[in-house]
Amino acid sequence: MKYQDCVETVQAAQEPQVADGAYEARLTAANINPATGLASDYLNHFNEAIMLLDLLSSCPECREDFLAWQPMDYREHFKASRFKGRELAIAAYDAADPNLRGCLDTLAGTMTAVLEATRAAMTAELPPERMAALAEHAAAWLRPLVARAGAVINGQADVAMPDAPQAVVDGLMKR
Repeated sequence: MKYQDCVETVQAAQEPQVADGAYEARLTAANINPATGLASDYLNHFNEAIMLLDLLSSCPECREDFLAWQPMDYREHFKASRFKGRELAIAAYDAADPNLRGCLDTLAGTMTAVLEATRAAMTAELPPERMAALAEHAAAWLRPLVARAGAVINGQADVAMPDAPQAVVDGLMKR
């Protein structure tokens, strides 16, 4: 870790206690919602998987790329990313309202469960039309979850009663 990264990490860890607008300005500059302390960049992790699923109907050879997708939680995503304010994003996440974090984590867990189940099904040799249908269904299940996670990140969702992952999946699959 470079000196500059260490300084940013220390500053980011200390800033949630700052009462003036400087902290909020840094969050905004780093594309982190200052009201929630969450960054929508995390959703790129799931949008990448959805993009790969969308490609599978016209490009079955993308299956290996989809199978290579690995789940990551919020902190893991930012630690592995080239996101300019990654240390600030992690510190702001840690300082965020636990209900917001919990709701986002629940949604991320649900999306991960859908993606892992889809990956497991695709490890079998499926005819291209079945693989395409599976990919279409999974992408359709994931899009509303990504939108809901975006609403949480942007402070536009009621997080008082986040749905449990299994309840969300059951609802999507209309069990």
